[in-house]
Amino acid sequence: MKEFKILIILIVVVGVIYYGVEPYAHSVMHPKVAPADFAFKDLEPMDLKNGDANKGKQLVAENCTACHGIKSQNIPAPMDSLSASNSFGVVPPDLSHVAGVLNANFLAHFIKDPVKTAKLSHKFNDERPYPMPAFSQFSDKDLSDIVAYLTSILPKNLSDKEVFAQSCQRCHSLDYAKDKAFSDPKDLANYLGSHAPDLSMMIRAKGEHGLNVFINDPQKLLPGTAMPRVGLSEKAQKQVIAYLEKAGDRKKHERNTLGIKIMIFFAVLSFLAYAWKRKVWSEVH
Repeated sequence: MKEFKILIILIVVVGVIYYGVEPYAHSVMHPKVAPADFAFKDLEPMDLKNGDANKGKQLVAENCTACHGIKSQNIPAPMDSLSASNSFGVVPPDLSHVAGVLNANFLAHFIKDPVKTAKLSHKFNDERPYPMPAFSQFSDKDLSDIVAYLTSILPKNLSDKEVFAQSCQRCHSLDYAKDKAFSDPKDLANYLGSHAPDLSMMIRAKGEHGLNVFINDPQKLLPGTAMPRVGLSEKAQKQVIAYLEKAGDRKKHERNTLGIKIMIFFAVLSFLAYAWKRKVWSEVH
């Protein structure tokens, strides 16, 4: 009975220490932030339902292909990656999959005002312009047509690797998957003001929840960062995180399964130890 009381006291003391210290430390190191907003509520909704893909194709040809390639439509990039990186600081994305990765309303707003939409007003201004100009002359109908065209050229499905390449690989490498950044690291560092990290261990460093919030809006967790809000749809962001997990934490399932087995082992061992103790002390008494 005395041992049981000691056990209860230990449980209470450990519980008080854990719940009194750990949540406080967690709140300091990981302050609460608003959850990921895949509706991008700060952007005014546009009516994108009645876009004309044919008109959008013409608008894209006249305004976008001077910098962007569309491989799926046999439109090559006007510059090779090295030249583009030297010219712009970062390689402009190929537009084949962009509508399948970005939220449609975000994409329309980004075309019209990329700096505001990507939340980079603190980084770029008239003195240091963003590489992509704002197409503020486009009407909502023009933007609807462009989004309709970019949507019409999408494949039925995009793999996790393709989504990662479209979303992240212009700046970031993923060495564990042997995916190298498309942009030259030196040009990118000058463009951003800092080096874009390799993402191989990011899933372990930030965890799924942390990445979910950070990718959706980097400014929430790292105010002033040069990383743009990229505007991924919820589905695309899940694919990016799944790809990062596959590359950077391949043993997660095995590790979790092993943890359960170890807990079961210790539970059985504790029961046997208790049964042995009862048997030994019953013989003594």
